[in-house]
Amino acid sequence: MKKPVLFLSLFACLAFTAFLLPPSRSWRDKVAPELLAKAERGGTHPFIVKMTQQADLSDLRYIHGKERKAELAYKRLSLAANEGQALLQRFLQEGRQPYRSFWVVSALALKGDLQLIAEIAARPDVAFVYDDPQVVLEEPLIAAGSRSPEDLPWGLTMIGADQVWALGITGEGVVVGGQDTGVDWEHPAIQGRYRGWDGSNADHNYNWHDAIHEINPLHNDSIPNDPNNNPCGLNVPYPCDDHNHGTHTIGTMTGDDGGDNQIGVAPGAKWIACRNMERGYGMPSTYIECFEWFMAPTDVNGENPDPAQAPHVINNSWGCPEMEGCNPSNFPLMQSVVDNVKASGIVVVVSAGNSGSSCSSVNAPAAIFPGSFTVGATASNDTIAGFSSRGPVAVDSSFRRKPDISAPGVSVYSCIRNGQYASWSGTSMAGPHVVGTVALMISANPELAGEVDVIEDIIEQTAVPKTTGQDCGDIPGSEVPNNTYGYGRINALAAVQQAMLYTAVTEGNAPGSDELRVLPNPFSDELELQLPAFKGSAVFLLYNLQGQRVLEAPIAAPGKRKMLLPVSHLPKGLYFYALKTTNARIYTGKLIK
Repeated sequence: MKKPVLFLSLFACLAFTAFLLPPSRSWRDKVAPELLAKAERGGTHPFIVKMTQQADLSDLRYIHGKERKAELAYKRLSLAANEGQALLQRFLQEGRQPYRSFWVVSALALKGDLQLIAEIAARPDVAFVYDDPQVVLEEPLIAAGSRSPEDLPWGLTMIGADQVWALGITGEGVVVGGQDTGVDWEHPAIQGRYRGWDGSNADHNYNWHDAIHEINPLHNDSIPNDPNNNPCGLNVPYPCDDHNHGTHTIGTMTGDDGGDNQIGVAPGAKWIACRNMERGYGMPSTYIECFEWFMAPTDVNGENPDPAQAPHVINNSWGCPEMEGCNPSNFPLMQSVVDNVKASGIVVVVSAGNSGSSCSSVNAPAAIFPGSFTVGATASNDTIAGFSSRGPVAVDSSFRRKPDISAPGVSVYSCIRNGQYASWSGTSMAGPHVVGTVALMISANPELAGEVDVIEDIIEQTAVPKTTGQDCGDIPGSEVPNNTYGYGRINALAAVQQAMLYTAVTEGNAPGSDELRVLPNPFSDELELQLPAFKGSAVFLLYNLQGQRVLEAPIAAPGKRKMLLPVSHLPKGLYFYALKTTNARIYTGKLIK
C-alpha cells in the first residue's frame, strides 16, 4: 500500500494555475452531485478519484484455493493501479498535492477545491470523482438484564456452536478479520486469540492496521485536530479501540478467557483487525483502506504487502446510510471494492443495519451489495428483532432480496475495553456470529478456504427456515428466502456437518479449456454445454449439495459440440456436475444458481 505522498511548499498554490479552466459540462458529468454542490460553495473537501483502468477478476471464480486466488487478485489489482494512476500521480506530485493511493480498486483519496476537482475530472484516465463523506457509527442498543458468567451466551447455544466444539472443532487454522473501531487487544477474553500474540511477545506486523490518520471534525472537539482528543491517538502501531464496538464484535467471533467467559463462536480461530472509524466516525476512504489491507496485510509501516496473510472472512458491523452522505452516486465505488475482496477468496460479512422494522430498510453500503453476505438479527425467542433492517434494496433501484441470513443479535454478551463485559443489541452483534460460523466450517474442512460462494450457500441451505407475516417487496413472508430473515437463522452445527461433506473438484469449465465448458456460472434458467470431442455416447449428471441427482441428460450424437438444458425448475444453491463418456472419461465441476 502506498503511503501518502506529502509535499510542503510556500509556493504550492502556483502549481494550480492550470486549474483555472472554463466551465465544461463534460467534467461535471464525472463528479458526484453532492461533492459538486459542496465544492461550488467554496473551500476544500475530501474526495476519491476512481481511475478508468481497472483490473478484471471475474475469472478467479474458476481458481481453487484461497492463497492462489489472493495472489492473483493482488497482482492484477496492483498492476492496474500502478499503470492507471501513473500520470495522475505525477501531476499531483508536481502540484505538491498530498494524496493516498489505493489498489483494491484503482483510486486515490485527496482533498481539494472546485478547481482541482474540475482539472482531475476532465482527465481521460479518470472515470469518476466521488464524495468522501463523514459517516457516523450506528450505535448498538444497550441491553438490559444480567447474565451468569458460567452460562454460555444464548446465541452460541442457539446456533449450536457448543455442539460443534464437542466434535473437536473450534476454529483452529482459521483467521478472521474485524473492520471496526479497533480492538483492545489486551482484553483477557481475546488476547490469546490475537494472531500477533504468541503468549509472551507481540508482533503487530501483518496483524493490525490503523486507517485513522486525522481527527474527525464532526466531533466538535474543544481543540480541533488534536490527536490527544482520541484515547488511542492516530496511526497507532498496535491494536487499540477508541469506542468499544470493535472489541465487542471480536469477542463474539473468538472470545474465551479460559474461565467462565467463553463468548466466541470460534474460540480456536485467530483474529486480526483494522481500525476504520475515529471514535465512531468513518469515511469511505477509511473503509477502502481497511479492505485493501485485509486483502494483502502489511507491516506496521504500511509496507511489504503479503496476500498470503489475508484472513478467511471479514466482519463489517458498520454502514453508510444516505442521510450521512452515501447515495447511489457513490455506491459503485464501494461495490467494486467488495466485489474484488470477495473475488480474492475472502467472505465479506456485513450487518444489515438497525433501521427496521419497515420494508426496504436495508439501505446502506456495504449491506446492499450482492457481493456482501448480509446479516439480520434475531432474538432469544428465535424471531426477528424489531430493529433489524429488511429488504428489498430500493435505495439503488435493484430491489434485490436482503438480508441473506440472520443470526442472534439481541442481548449479546461480549467483551468491551478495560477488561469489562457488556450485553449489546444490534445487527452489529449478529454479523460476528456468522463470521464465527464461517471459521468453524473452514476449520472442519480446509478445502473450503477461498470458496466464498460455496460457504455462503452451505450456510443458507442449512439455516433454520424462518417465515413471517410481513410481506416485503414481491416476496411473501411465508416463502423462504424472504426479505426479513433471508434464508433463516444460522445453524452452525448443520453448516459444519455439511461442510465436512464438501470435496473440491477439478473445474472442467475454466476459461481456455479444450474440454467441457458449462455456462453460465452462476446460472439461471438454462445451461449451455460446450462439449469436448468424444466417441460413443455420454451422460451429463447434476447433483445438489446433498448428493441427490437432480438432472440426467443423455448425449447420444457423436461429435455433438453444444447442448442446451432447461434448469429453471431448480432451486437456488450449489450444484456439482459430471459428464461421463463411454470411453471412461469423466469431467466434473461445480455450479451456482
